[in-house]
Amino acid sequence: MSDRGQQAWLSSLLLRGLFLAFIWWSLSGGVAASWWFGVPAIALALFVSTLLLPPQRLVWHALLRFIPFFLLRSLLGGVDVAWRAFHPQRPITPALISYRLRLPAGLSRVVMLNCVTLLPGTLSAALDENILQVHLLSGRESCLAELRQLEVRVAHIFDASLRSGIR
Repeated sequence: MSDRGQQAWLSSLLLRGLFLAFIWWSLSGGVAASWWFGVPAIALALFVSTLLLPPQRLVWHALLRFIPFFLLRSLLGGVDVAWRAFHPQRPITPALISYRLRLPAGLSRVVMLNCVTLLPGTLSAALDENILQVHLLSGRESCLAELRQLEVRVAHIFDASLRSGIR
């Protein structure tokens, strides 16, 4: 492993450990005596978490740029569904489309699949290898453009290269 890769792995491990320590502190109410049990529990959780999900390289500025996009799309998605529910005149033409994922398998793809559900009028329905089935309330063409945009943004967060084959 290169020095840069080792440094990224260690920083990821440190952040994960700090996050687990924060969770422990929150659950224990900040009681100092709980750390005698908490430190070994955190170490075990850190070990198991690295086995289940090895540390990933993240591009922090891309992640920070993704947060407003994520929040805005989440809000728009909720408003869109509520608007359609309370205003029956709003067109609902449900469809199921196939979208060929270009992200590599792993955490980046998991993030993509979960974020698809937050786009206005969409739901990740199924995944078969590289084909994502997306349920739409309406607007097939605008949805495909949003899926491509989302996939590019997620790829930037994980510094992943997208395979060719846009569909």
